[in-house]
Amino acid sequence: MEYVTRIVIIGGGPGGYEAALVAAQLGAEVTVVDCDGLGGASVLTDCVPSKTLIATAEVMTTFDSSYEELGIIVADDTPPLERSARVVGVDLGKVNRRVKRLALAQSHDITASVTRAGARVMRGRGRLEGMQALDGSRKVVVTAADGTEETLTADAVLIATGGHPRELPDARPDGERILNWTQVYDLTELPEELIVVGSGVTGAEFAGAYQALGSKVTLVSSRDRVLPGEDPDAAAVLEDVFRRRGMNVMARSRAQSAKRVGDRVEVALADGRVITGTHCLMAVGAIPNSAGLGLEEAGVKLRESGHIWTDKVSRTTAPGVYAAGDVTGVFALASVAAMQGRIAMYHFLGDAVAPLDLKSVSSNVFTDPEIATVGYTQADVDAGKIDARVVKLPLLRNPRAKMQGIRDGFVKIFSRPGTGIVVGGVVVAPRASELIHPISIAVDNNMTVEQIANAFTVYPSLSGSIAEVARQLHTRRASAEG
Repeated sequence: MEYVTRIVIIGGGPGGYEAALVAAQLGAEVTVVDCDGLGGASVLTDCVPSKTLIATAEVMTTFDSSYEELGIIVADDTPPLERSARVVGVDLGKVNRRVKRLALAQSHDITASVTRAGARVMRGRGRLEGMQALDGSRKVVVTAADGTEETLTADAVLIATGGHPRELPDARPDGERILNWTQVYDLTELPEELIVVGSGVTGAEFAGAYQALGSKVTLVSSRDRVLPGEDPDAAAVLEDVFRRRGMNVMARSRAQSAKRVGDRVEVALADGRVITGTHCLMAVGAIPNSAGLGLEEAGVKLRESGHIWTDKVSRTTAPGVYAAGDVTGVFALASVAAMQGRIAMYHFLGDAVAPLDLKSVSSNVFTDPEIATVGYTQADVDAGKIDARVVKLPLLRNPRAKMQGIRDGFVKIFSRPGTGIVVGGVVVAPRASELIHPISIAVDNNMTVEQIANAFTVYPSLSGSIAEVARQLHTRRASAEG
């Protein structure tokens, strides 16, 4: 009788379900243990829902900012003296019903793919039970919603349990007026005055989206600028756009508490100021879901933050136990979680595998304009981590951008001074998530600015700016060598 390798995956997000597909394809017996539905937070409460909401906001922004310049006339009953008033509105209840419907449909599609591949899906919470057995196997106890338990035996276990919203002790979400990012999709009416606490990616995305939908938004940032972890030039463009569209951006303002006062919310700042609104969204980071899994008892080392320590092939400190996704704290992106999960299975099942390389990861902030990045950053160059030439070209000079009424954004590329090899890039533009791909290919394949510059681009197109930046870097390199 042929022995079949048994894999148990705890968590059904991108790290878990992608690992399940790979392991099943390689002939393993796979069980996925999940308590919320396959797709995890990425599909059910984070990426898919937020980007669906943002898709509506994007249409609103495009219409509001460009229709007059493009010569579009909207006939309505607005009195002449108020002609500049908004003529398009949004039904948030309908938007959120669509958000939830699409998220659920995506989760069902993923479940169908995983089961079709031959994996078993169990609804419940899994935890490791004790240390590794003498035969190298591990025990996983699955607790169902009704309290019943089942013990699984696994040759390898993958922990992919993700994270949950961080809460301030004096700003506990109530799901009605004080919200975290998983609760906003229960709103049936647009918040009149929304206070967003936190100016990282999540805070910036929601602040921009609700501003576009028609809310009066105040963004509270404890740092000097919005998006402190992103390219400073890109963050400056976005902050300028936010302010120009009427958002109240409060820099260097740390929120200490949030409380309901009737139908309003009061947010107290560390400097004694108090701001009020009808709703407050707390976007102050995430905490890994690593508690209650029996990890330390099983020999899995945790960082001080609670994240699971992993190496470049997703191994933990416990033999036969791997981890992937937000619970590892490596890079909070669905694409990275999926790659970590796949790498774990390739490694354990003996297939060819390349260690995780974060320098080729592309990421995107889904604001308007979007901010896409790949490879080395401006901070790396400024800190001397890499010697690189930098050229930034505003989109204002791009003919297609002029035609579409695009005023904000740029393309920036980093290349090595001696060889011209592309090592990083930033795109700030509508659909920057699509435009970053050629730069990602260049970074991943050690291509040079000459190769980028010599490839044909459509005229007119926004991608033409990528080729133009490459040509400028090529010229500068040639001048330096001459």
